[in-house]
Amino acid sequence: MCGIVGYIGTQPASGILIEGLRKLEYRGYDSAGVATISEGQLQRTRAKGKLQNLQVKLEGLEDPARVGIGHTRWATHGKPEEHNAHPHTDSKERIAVVQNGIIENYRELRAELKAKGHQFRSDTDTEVIPHLVAEYLAHPPADNQLGRQSPLLEAMRQAVNRLQGAFALAMVSADFPDELIVVRQQAPLAIGFGQGEFFCASDTPAIVPYTRAVLPMDNGEIARLTPLGAEVYAFTGHRLKKHPLTLNWNPIMVEKQGFKHFMLKEIYEQPGVVRACLEAYLDEGWSADQQKSPVTMAIAPALLADLQHIQIVACGTSWHASLVGKHLLEQLAGIPTSVHYASEFRYAPPPLMPNTLTIGVTQSGETADTLAALEMEQKRRSESPEAADQPRLLGITNRPESSLGRLLPHIIDTHAGIEIGVAATKTFSAQLMAFYVLALELAYQRQTLTPARLEEIVTAMRQLPAQMELVLESQERYIEELAHEFSETQDFIFIGRGINYPIALEGALKLKEISYIHAEGYPAGEMKHGPIALLDEKVPVVAIAAPGSVYEKVLSNAQEAKARDAQLIGVAPMNDADAEETFDSLLPVPVVDELLSPVLTVIPLQLLAYHIAARRGLDVDQPRNLAKSVTVE
Repeated sequence: MCGIVGYIGTQPASGILIEGLRKLEYRGYDSAGVATISEGQLQRTRAKGKLQNLQVKLEGLEDPARVGIGHTRWATHGKPEEHNAHPHTDSKERIAVVQNGIIENYRELRAELKAKGHQFRSDTDTEVIPHLVAEYLAHPPADNQLGRQSPLLEAMRQAVNRLQGAFALAMVSADFPDELIVVRQQAPLAIGFGQGEFFCASDTPAIVPYTRAVLPMDNGEIARLTPLGAEVYAFTGHRLKKHPLTLNWNPIMVEKQGFKHFMLKEIYEQPGVVRACLEAYLDEGWSADQQKSPVTMAIAPALLADLQHIQIVACGTSWHASLVGKHLLEQLAGIPTSVHYASEFRYAPPPLMPNTLTIGVTQSGETADTLAALEMEQKRRSESPEAADQPRLLGITNRPESSLGRLLPHIIDTHAGIEIGVAATKTFSAQLMAFYVLALELAYQRQTLTPARLEEIVTAMRQLPAQMELVLESQERYIEELAHEFSETQDFIFIGRGINYPIALEGALKLKEISYIHAEGYPAGEMKHGPIALLDEKVPVVAIAAPGSVYEKVLSNAQEAKARDAQLIGVAPMNDADAEETFDSLLPVPVVDELLSPVLTVIPLQLLAYHIAARRGLDVDQPRNLAKSVTVE
């Protein structure tokens, strides 16, 4: 979950490293550091806390170095103190390494290296790496395959073959000032190709300002970057032929564009994201009298044919989107669907069933638990006769160039654009749209909906972007004022039923992620089975009451909370007398088909969480202890 940047070329490295870290700070902000090589010396600067603290330390320092590495940290091993900040060095401070990931066998390696006289200065797992590289440089092993070409590359290759875990690495050495060594094993890392210069980064936003020619590294690869070129090898030492791809991004996509926070900007981008999904996946001229699917998603027919079961693996906000997806797949397409936390699925997978589609949902395409769950499922289905068919796996992601895109042949690109705010907003809406179009495609194939009902849903979907804009235009100022009442609140309860129960979970998650207020989401009908004991005048209840099959039920559940003196906030239909009478504060949304209501009901909850956190003076985009891309187990 940490952020890595590296540069080698003709420009001063320090400024490029800092700007790269700024683009990656969403991956971790416990500490930051850089290391550069100039005139045969290694210069290292580190600081506890956010990147700004590192910048203060670097002010006024002249650094002509043309090669360097940088790191922004989300702590795993060792407290977020300066001595644990990256880069880490060997005993002689000639080698510097940054890491994203975890070295699982670092204790054994540390003990081995200490016995050989190496001295350690941190509590981290990363520090074993520069010491291990130094050991192999001093004592090259017999199978010294790349030593003549690059002793540093070979020493790192020997070192990584000793490491257990998931990691991405970048390394420089004062004794090899024209080399930058990078490694990927189960953690994301990409190489950027410039003119006489090369970049590396944990995520492409750090590279886009300089080049759009990017090579995402694969697992088990090590690369040597020099001003003259890039060489990529397998951990075995064999040279690999690789070709970069061209990104269609531009630097303006990762700027705030006048908004106070990235999160608020991304909330406002949601209508455009939904439009992009509709344009990408719905046939613009489709009508019910046409003998074809309204969905233009290019998925191999064999992947969806004769399905008996769908299982979804995801984490966090993606898990909530998957719960909405389960409702759609079951109610529209009639396919039994289960949703699993990826971290639990890995260690207690369900029994194998034939004709099963496994869907992995991850906005970044790099979520470690989701990738591991999919790899495990792919393997066990390939090896088991009980599966009775080839593994059917589908990914839903905002980053098709990610590890997920390279793992799976079938991907639904959610077209959300780069999301910087740690708390997911627009990517959640985009994931919902992916499930809508997938459910419609399956419903058409299985003929579980009449043509008239299919056309009704498609027509209503096309109206969603304008309705989302209406919610944003009509609600934000009121929600900003309402947030003042809750800046000192300690606890919140969110309730919903049916397809909006996952929205209650997502609303609670958004609030606790960025405001640090304890919040819980419940099915509204379960309140009286225990959670109602929590209610009093100090515990507000947010109820999502969308017109449809459970509308009156949710209003009744809300009344039960009101009878316990809880202040009621309702996300409910506009101009509805029952809602106006029931709720103390009303956040109205346009009346839509109940199946489509989550796309609208989530927006007031995102705004409420945002404005409460902003009112409390908190860092909305970079909440404590969290990181955007969870690349460790």
